[in-house]
Amino acid sequence: MATQHTASEYKQSVKTIKARFVAISWRDLAISFGPIVLLGLVGIWLAIWLINPAPPKSITITTGPEHSTFWNDAQKYRKILARNGIQLKIVTSEGSLDNLKKLNDPTTGVDIGFVQGGLGENMSTDNLMSLGSVAYVPVSVFYRGDKTIDRLSELKGQRVAIGLQGSGSRVLALTLLKANGIVAGGKTTLLDMGGDEAAKALTDGNIDAAFLMGDSAAPPTMGKLLRTPGIHLVDFAQAGAYARRFTYLNELKIPKGVFDLGRNIPSHDIQLIAPTAELIARDGLHPALSDLLIDALKEVHSGANVLQRANEFPAPLVHEFRISDDATRYYKSGKGFFYRTLPFWLASLVDRTVVILLPLILLLIPAFRLVPMLYGWRIKSRIYRWYGSLIALERGAIAETPEERAEMLRRIDQIEESVNRMKMPLAFADQFYVLREHIGFVRARLANSHGGAME
Repeated sequence: MATQHTASEYKQSVKTIKARFVAISWRDLAISFGPIVLLGLVGIWLAIWLINPAPPKSITITTGPEHSTFWNDAQKYRKILARNGIQLKIVTSEGSLDNLKKLNDPTTGVDIGFVQGGLGENMSTDNLMSLGSVAYVPVSVFYRGDKTIDRLSELKGQRVAIGLQGSGSRVLALTLLKANGIVAGGKTTLLDMGGDEAAKALTDGNIDAAFLMGDSAAPPTMGKLLRTPGIHLVDFAQAGAYARRFTYLNELKIPKGVFDLGRNIPSHDIQLIAPTAELIARDGLHPALSDLLIDALKEVHSGANVLQRANEFPAPLVHEFRISDDATRYYKSGKGFFYRTLPFWLASLVDRTVVILLPLILLLIPAFRLVPMLYGWRIKSRIYRWYGSLIALERGAIAETPEERAEMLRRIDQIEESVNRMKMPLAFADQFYVLREHIGFVRARLANSHGGAME
C-alpha cells in the first residue's frame, strides 16, 4: 500500500505543466467580439437604409414659356448649380398652373418648379413643399377712363381681359372677381386675353380693363401703361381685406413717383395685392440640393427693385404650401458646417459618413462594455466545465471494485492532461492553479479510497 501510494505521488510530481499562458487569448477575444461586430453591421445597415443617399447629379425644373422671367431665372440657377457639379434640366411650360400640374404628376420627371400663390386651393398639395417665396406677383388691374376705380366690383358690366386659358393669372382673376359678385356668363364680359395682347387692346380702346400679372406686369410694362394717357392702375382700397380673406395675398405699396420721378408717375402711392411666386419641390428632395437651391435663390432674388427691398426674398412665407423642414432649418441657421467649409461633393460625403457613424458609436459604446464580461465568461466557462467531471469522479470515490477506481484514476489523469494543454490568459492563472489543486484533491480522495480498500 505504501509503495503504491509513494509511486503515485512520484508520478504526479514529475508531470510537467503543458498549459500555454498568454497575455490575451485572441481566439476567445474574437468570439467575444462576435456579437458586437454583428450588432455594428446591423447598425450600419440600418443607418444606410434610413439616411438619405448621395445627392443626385441632376435635377429638373419646370419654369414657364421660353424667355419668360422664370425661364431666365432658371438659366441663372443652372450656372450656379453647375459650380457644384449639379446639372439643372429646364422644362418649359405654359405658366404656374401648368407647373403645378407637372409637379403633381410623378410621371413628368419634374423635381421643382415655380408656382404662383392662389392656385393650390383646388388641387392636392400634400406631396409638395415650398423652398421659399422668390418674388411678389402683383395683381395689376389697368383700366381706361377718367373715373377713379379702387374696387373690383366697379368693373361690373365692362369688358375685362382676365388672362389666357390655363394661366395662373386667369385662375386668380376669376377668384377675385367672384368674390366681388362678378362671374362668367353675367353682364360683365370676361375675355381670355393676356400679356401684350391685352395691353394693346386696352391701349387701343377695345377693352375697358385688363388683369396683368407676372411677365405681363413687369415694372417696365407697368411704367409704360401708366405713361399712356387715359390708362390708370386700380388702387386697391380694400387691400387689407383681401390679404385677410385670401391668405396667399400680401399688401403691396407702389411708392409715389417710383416709375418716373421727373413726371411723378404714379402721382400718389398705390395699394396693390400680390401673391408671391414660390419655388415648389416634391417631397423627397435631397437636403443637400435644397441648400444649394436656396443658395441660388439668394444669389438671384435678394436684390432690390421697385417692388421689393434688398434681401426681402427669398423668404419662408407660409401660404398654400408648407415650408420644407430643410428650408426651415436653412432660413433659421444657414447651411451646415461641412457645406460651409468644404467643397460640395466632399461635404456631402462627410455629412453622410457622420450620420452613419454617430448613431453607430452611440450604439457601440455600451456594447463594448460587455466585451470584458463576455471574454471573462468564456475563459471561466472553459475552467468550470471540468468541475462537473470532478464532482462526478469524487462521488465515485465510493466505488466498490478496484477496476472502477482504476478507471476513475485514468479519467482524472486525462482531465489533468487536458487542463494542462488549455490556452490560458495570464489574468486567469490563479483560477487555473486552483483547478489543478482541486484535481489533486479529487485524485487524493480516489487514491485514499483505493488504499482503504486494499487494506
